[in-house]
Amino acid sequence: MLCVQTDGRPFTDLLCCFDQDLATQCRARGCPLCGARLHLARYPRKPRGGGPGLSEDYGWRWSFCCADEACRKRTTPPSLRYLGRHVYLGAVVALTACMQQGLSERRLTALDLVLTVPRRTLQRWRLWWQEVFVHTAFWQVARARLMPPVAVQQLPLSLFERFATADCGQQLGRLLGFIAPLSTRTASTLFELR
Repeated sequence: MLCVQTDGRPFTDLLCCFDQDLATQCRARGCPLCGARLHLARYPRKPRGGGPGLSEDYGWRWSFCCADEACRKRTTPPSLRYLGRHVYLGAVVALTACMQQGLSERRLTALDLVLTVPRRTLQRWRLWWQEVFVHTAFWQVARARLMPPVAVQQLPLSLFERFATADCGQQLGRLLGFIAPLSTRTASTLFELR
């Protein structure tokens, strides 16, 4: 599904590289509680929506735990691949919600065939953008950085269009980078995406 080529590499591979960079930065900062170094503590994922040929790196989410036995705090860096603990890839959630705006019944049926995502799930994602995302603490702060303001009733399409470039893959990457703070446990407690 997500096979957009950017700089000669599949888009999904680029997202893996971005996540690895975020993980490297997170690990270099050390434990947010005690400052001790962090040990690798990745955990398995079974992502949906990426289609065949998805790198086996998608089977793991970057995470770390504190080396200090008295602390052992888990630290999970932001991700461009995932939206929190949920199984569908973040790019799939964002793109399908964008595509649903203005889709006819025939096009929605075709989208169901390509993605094999239940229609109720697609509708839930669209409602999440419209009714839950707009009330998150993240959005309350982040929307102030966007001038002129983004049309809330057109989310996520209006946000996707704000990151417009000649390359659709770069545009999607920018959107995923913008919402990456929502992929961590701290931000995930502010909302629920099923």
